[in-house]
Amino acid sequence: MSAVPVVDLGDYRKGSGAPEREWDEPAARFVGSLRDGLVELGFIAVEGHGIDPDLVRRVYAHYEAFFAGDEGRKRSCAGVAGGQRGYTPFGVEHARDQARPDLKEFFHVGQQGGERWGYPANVWPADGAQLRDDSIALFRALERVSMLLLEALADGFGLRRDTFAGMLRGGNSVLRALHYPPVRAGAHPGSLRAAAHEDINLITLLCGATEPGLQIRPPGRDTWLPVEVAPGQIVVDSGDMLSRLTNDRIPATTHRVVNPAGAANVDRYSLPFFAHPRPDCDLSVLPRFVDAGHPPRHPPITAGAYLDERLREIGLVS
Repeated sequence: MSAVPVVDLGDYRKGSGAPEREWDEPAARFVGSLRDGLVELGFIAVEGHGIDPDLVRRVYAHYEAFFAGDEGRKRSCAGVAGGQRGYTPFGVEHARDQARPDLKEFFHVGQQGGERWGYPANVWPADGAQLRDDSIALFRALERVSMLLLEALADGFGLRRDTFAGMLRGGNSVLRALHYPPVRAGAHPGSLRAAAHEDINLITLLCGATEPGLQIRPPGRDTWLPVEVAPGQIVVDSGDMLSRLTNDRIPATTHRVVNPAGAANVDRYSLPFFAHPRPDCDLSVLPRFVDAGHPPRHPPITAGAYLDERLREIGLVS
């Protein structure tokens, strides 16, 4: 059984054109469930998001072929500073405070044309036109869903609707295609496909992975629970940036991807979308989450400075 509750974004999509906080009962229920799920667990599963499942399947197929392909073709897409775009080889990234790298390789897609905001340009294989077009289409679809979820979350706290979503317009968001190869014999027993960590960004949207392995450690508990969702559902979790803005009212929940065993030791692929604000956005704790009993728990910092700090901690920037 999955550890996370399920909400239907369709309930909110139908009523989101109404004036702020004037919805029908299903939309109001969605707003409350989304808020409460993230406050209590930091993870939730979303259906009714409207993303074309055929598009998701095509993108998975593109990257399965890419990672299984010629090493030179992969390396031709590497070398962007901090691994912010293109290919990052196996054994580079590690979780914060972990010496051993994760057992994965990945490919990053950012805003197409993001150079106008000062972001690195996307990098594509020379023969990868369809991979490029489908990746950009999925990026934009997930970005739209992210903004809608963040609008609903602001509604849930009685904030201006664009409080969080407005930070994503022109933001430095990233679609990551992840490949976890079968764990090799002789791998260090302490190495994991993805060691325990929290996400950096506002929220993450995870299209259903090809194999199980994702686990969460709920706030205040010393146990790991599996996250397994139905086909077509998207897992959503809150990151450090959203936690800072809400003075830790919303947690950045620790999660990991554990190694398979026996016959389950096969390739695993996943497609997380990391919703990032623009680098100049202020991550200072919002006044809504401060009172006499809850002073600000985090000093002011911009999203760009915070991202750079975290990229250094996980080994992508030296």
